[in-house]
Amino acid sequence: MSKPARKALVTTPFTDKSTLRANARRDIDKGAVTHTYSADRKTVIAKLNEALATEWVCVLRYYRHYFSASGMLADSVKAEFLEHAQQELAHANQIAERIVQLGGEPDLDPATLAARSHAEYKPGKDLRDMVKEDLVAERIAIDSYRELIDYVGDKDTTTKRMLEGILAQEEEHADEFADLLAGWIGD
Repeated sequence: MSKPARKALVTTPFTDKSTLRANARRDIDKGAVTHTYSADRKTVIAKLNEALATEWVCVLRYYRHYFSASGMLADSVKAEFLEHAQQELAHANQIAERIVQLGGEPDLDPATLAARSHAEYKPGKDLRDMVKEDLVAERIAIDSYRELIDYVGDKDTTTKRMLEGILAQEEEHADEFADLLAGWIGD
């Protein structure tokens, strides 16, 4: 007769309650950032501040386009500009809140906003040019958000999820502007 197989000692990947409780009390002044946060917080905050600047520049550009658009197609395109301005502002608010959660400070200094933004503030010479400049800005945002998502990876899943949601909306904006340009009548 053979010997009964030995049961392997099973270890659980979960922290026991007393350790969880002790860890939660350690560095309590750091709020939501616990010892298990493995991303480089300073880099994430710096990159989020760049994204914040980009969103604000886009908000301002969209409002500029909304107020100054004119011509036969202006009314329908103006509605897009306004909607996108409001959505970009919501992105900026999400990013600013996340920066604070990570123990940073949102940098909203108007004197340096444009220099820190990935996108440019280009007013556009006419309605079609405004749409083109907004499409370019959305494409810049798409690439910069993808890079940041890749950087944080699974080291900061909360930031990653937030950025993925913003990225999806930026892609939707780019698609809408590409459709507008593709169907443009005239010069």
